[in-house]
Amino acid sequence: MTVRVQEADFDVGAELARLTDGNKRIGGLAVFVGLVREMHVREGYHRDRVDALTLEHYPGMTETALEEIEAEAHRRWPLEATLIVHRHGRMEPGERIVMVAVGSPHREAAFEACEFLVDWLKTKAPFWKLEDTPKGEQWVGAHQEDDAAAARWEKK
Repeated sequence: MTVRVQEADFDVGAELARLTDGNKRIGGLAVFVGLVREMHVREGYHRDRVDALTLEHYPGMTETALEEIEAEAHRRWPLEATLIVHRHGRMEPGERIVMVAVGSPHREAAFEACEFLVDWLKTKAPFWKLEDTPKGEQWVGAHQEDDAAAARWEKK
């Protein structure tokens, strides 16, 4: 289990190599890499251009919350390895924000656990998003779609 919160970009290939190195029990690896979009959809239809995204967090508190989310995935699925790398600071469209990788003996557990982690990170991780747009800076709140995606895991 590995959680990192960092300002610097990350190398997906190198991260996956470290995660799986020497672990012959992994039969399936599911990976999600989130990127900064140049457009933000608000209320399902309106699009605003995003020139940059700044993620803020509380050091220590954020890592603890991510570790708790990661531990919950390990309680629910038979996992061999997990990795969450989440960036903070200012990022421009096209830059990587987050990487979630899950290794399991079986692909179904890897896929489900990866999706669970992404859904819960979007709603339960203590990050604050500030978008830099042509209209100025705007704080971004939670989206109903993200809350609905995370809620489906509440009873499982």
